[in-house]
Amino acid sequence: MSPRRYVISLLASAEFARAYTLTALTAAFLSFAITRLMSTVTLATIITVLALIGIAMLLARRDELSLLRLAPTSLLAFMGLALISTIWSSDRSQTLTGWLTLLGYAIIAITIGHVRDTLQTVRAIGDTLRWLLGVSLGLELVSGVLLDMPFTILGIEGNLALGGPVQGIFGTRNMLGFIAVIALITFVIEWRTQSIGRFVGVLSVSLGAALALLSASPTVLVLALAVGVATIALTIVRHTDPARRATVQWVLGSLVAVALALAFALRHPIIRLLDAGSDFSTRADLWNMILDFVAQRPVSGYGWFGPWPRGEFPFTYINFLLADHHQSALNAYFDILLQLGWIGLVLFLIMGCVALVRSWLVASVRRSVVYAWTPLVLMTLAVDSMFESFTLTGSGWLLLVLCLLRAGQSRSWRENIDAAQTGAVPTLRPEGGSRDIAG
Repeated sequence: MSPRRYVISLLASAEFARAYTLTALTAAFLSFAITRLMSTVTLATIITVLALIGIAMLLARRDELSLLRLAPTSLLAFMGLALISTIWSSDRSQTLTGWLTLLGYAIIAITIGHVRDTLQTVRAIGDTLRWLLGVSLGLELVSGVLLDMPFTILGIEGNLALGGPVQGIFGTRNMLGFIAVIALITFVIEWRTQSIGRFVGVLSVSLGAALALLSASPTVLVLALAVGVATIALTIVRHTDPARRATVQWVLGSLVAVALALAFALRHPIIRLLDAGSDFSTRADLWNMILDFVAQRPVSGYGWFGPWPRGEFPFTYINFLLADHHQSALNAYFDILLQLGWIGLVLFLIMGCVALVRSWLVASVRRSVVYAWTPLVLMTLAVDSMFESFTLTGSGWLLLVLCLLRAGQSRSWRENIDAAQTGAVPTLRPEGGSRDIAG
């Protein structure tokens, strides 16, 4: 076998795909630690190399892939707007850098979505988060119990003996809480699909739950409540007779709309109940200030930057007026509104809503519970985006793109075009007619 054929064979192999997926996920979830222990340049280099390898893998598998279904249209539109915003940005090089960061993680997510199926992806994320949460708990034990000293370089304050809050290797308690909720969803799906045994399943869920509680993040309770309600609703739909399933979907949708209206009306008592008053007050002041700047550029925004860079308008000026040092809007929707205007926010909402509806409908009729992972993670990302901007950077963005791709691989208009070219009839068979493997 010639060296060229060997390389192509290696890139297209299942073993390489698994190794790539685990490596890429580890790098994405460890982005904060990599930056702190090494540098931002090191992280950028790792993501660039992984993206280039991902492109090579997709090229090696080009006979298996359809260019038309490579990425969702809504994602391409959002990425296109972010790139075009370099035209009106105050710093084109910074905007281009921010866009390339989005692109790098997006390529990695698209590669994983095409070289691994849903169950393999869930198992890879589960394996990665088990180790990283375990390392986080170990470092917190050493810092807060054995040595009783903070690990400043990793942002670990050593509060474990006090019952928290803890940060692990993820930088902040809110990020740890977010990762822990994603891990809990993944661990339960793994357990239900018999991908892991009972012993490992119990330990994994216990680890995720313990770190979620120890993070003392006020958003964890909200995320857990949202995921719990979504899980119950999805379970009801999955066990409903197919003839009545559409009616149940509409009823549940109406209940969600009413619940959201009540939550908004009772937002102040809810905030007091969560003991997040001061935290929310900080966010409210920040969001009100952002709206003042959005009013000056409501349609296009100030250009895409991602995390707020120092010395750039209006980010530095907002922090100056608030006498603070925010690195984001603490809300993904406000961040997009500030940077890409109403056009960007509408595209982002369309992108997320279409993916959520598609993945929910797929999970409603497919036999394997593994298909519940995508809508539940999308729900987590949507809710967390109201309190943080994690969805727009690093592992949050990678998870979002991965979910968009998973949702777009079913119930898409592309299926009809592919069917016309191949003669196949695209169908989504209900329970009993599915060929999905649950184990």
